[in-house]
Amino acid sequence: MTTRRAITRAATVEEIKRTALTLMREQGSTDLRFADIARAMSMTAPGLYRYFSGRDELVAALVEDAFVELGDALELAVESVDGESAYERLAALCQAYRAWATADPTRFAVVFGLPVAGYVAKDERGKSEAAERAFGYLASPVLGAVAAGEPVLPGQPEVAAAFAAVCDKPPLDRLTPPQAQAMLHAWASLHGFVCLEAFGHLFGLAGPPADALFASLVRAVAGYIGLREPAA
Repeated sequence: MTTRRAITRAATVEEIKRTALTLMREQGSTDLRFADIARAMSMTAPGLYRYFSGRDELVAALVEDAFVELGDALELAVESVDGESAYERLAALCQAYRAWATADPTRFAVVFGLPVAGYVAKDERGKSEAAERAFGYLASPVLGAVAAGEPVLPGQPEVAAAFAAVCDKPPLDRLTPPQAQAMLHAWASLHGFVCLEAFGHLFGLAGPPADALFASLVRAVAGYIGLREPAA
């Protein structure tokens, strides 16, 4: 049975994380200071150490939360697609990734922006179950098409030996080196667009023009991977 003390502690932990994100948004930076968080919560800085061993543990918790939320958004996108079209799944995932990033650029920056000054993660980001889940969804259209025997033929099949030598880790190990390279090229292109938009650097484009540009990019990267848009 959960005790009142445990409930109160969990609520305080969540409040600390919310306060940290709020301060990041207000100051336009992912840098964190325990003293600022404590002041905003009417606590003493030493009091925060009853909940987090230090700033790095707090940052790690924010990163983990962000990956969980991203994974949830991508899962909903996959479930919203009727049928098994790899192209439509990819398009839905891309739109969900973009919507998640632009809805809260600060949360997006915690994971994909500049590193928090002085922060050193205890584990590699790729070892996080939440991170692996999120990236697994991003790779799922290509993996699903390959598993179904669809001809996923990348537009650029040439692969450098140095890259081919490292294609032995999930989810790349389930693809041929050309397919893995194409998937990473596609994700890098989409991620670049989303970064520019989330951080306000998309040449002033917003609304329908940005939507149209993104839709054309999704079609382009899908074709580059070898996923074809279903006939109307």
